[in-house]
Amino acid sequence: MTFTNRPSTTTESVKKMTSGTLYLCATPIGNLGDITERVRETLEQVDLIAAEDTRNSIKLLNHFGIKTPMTSYHEYNKVDKAKTLIEKLSQGADIALITDAGTPAISDPGEVLVSLCQEAGIRVTSLPGAAACITALTLSGLSTRRFCFEGFLPSEKKERKMVLEDLQKESRTIILYEAPHHLRTTLEELLLTLGDRKITLCRELTKKFEEVIPTTLADLADFYKKDTPRGEYVLVIEGKSLYDIKKEQQKDWQTISVEEHMKLYEEVGMDHKEAMKQVAKDRGISKREVYHYLLKTVDKEEYR
Repeated sequence: MTFTNRPSTTTESVKKMTSGTLYLCATPIGNLGDITERVRETLEQVDLIAAEDTRNSIKLLNHFGIKTPMTSYHEYNKVDKAKTLIEKLSQGADIALITDAGTPAISDPGEVLVSLCQEAGIRVTSLPGAAACITALTLSGLSTRRFCFEGFLPSEKKERKMVLEDLQKESRTIILYEAPHHLRTTLEELLLTLGDRKITLCRELTKKFEEVIPTTLADLADFYKKDTPRGEYVLVIEGKSLYDIKKEQQKDWQTISVEEHMKLYEEVGMDHKEAMKQVAKDRGISKREVYHYLLKTVDKEEYR
């Protein structure tokens, strides 16, 4: 009897053969010329486009003559609709996900769909393109070596306060999104929490009337007390200087003794020598100075 090699018919292998792909398609944030050829072709070839707002996205599709059917996928249906889309993907459909502008899944309900697709074993791929946060960062004139993206600040007061307090100590360049009707309040909160810092305000990015304004938080807050905010904003804010952070840390350490400082590290499992080294670093003094102080206050043999 002759045996032939046959493909596996396990559930997993069938899924791999029949399931479609979710394409994360970055769309222009303003200038329609910024769409990539790959994104345009993909939007034409997939079976379905899931769009944040079909009324907005139809303008993009009409501009490029794309006739692919659309369905809505947004913040208010992101879980239930994701199940429907995953079912279609599992049956072999290819689906493109687009947001109103920019890259899906960045401050966007697309992150939920991506996560659920991964759990279901559905292939997900990203077609890179425009992103307002990166565009604004490159235009800001602030440090681009290290940065953090916070998106929109939380609307819930307690959570918002916690995030702002964390940003107060942030040394990286900070990127925020903000809507016009919240801009004044946000600028005032940032000024109060972070103090006056350099900031670059960006609006209408890549459009005809693009604005990039390098200024300070104090001047910007004062300006918008009189001027009416219009459009969507990206705020790029200078991080706290590492020098200032270090000075504050050293000031805090001065409120406790060297011996108490040592105990903080020893209680979490650090040995004597490592603790002495860290205490010296925290306080901006030499390890020898820590050693001599401890010789005066504790058992001499303990720290030899």
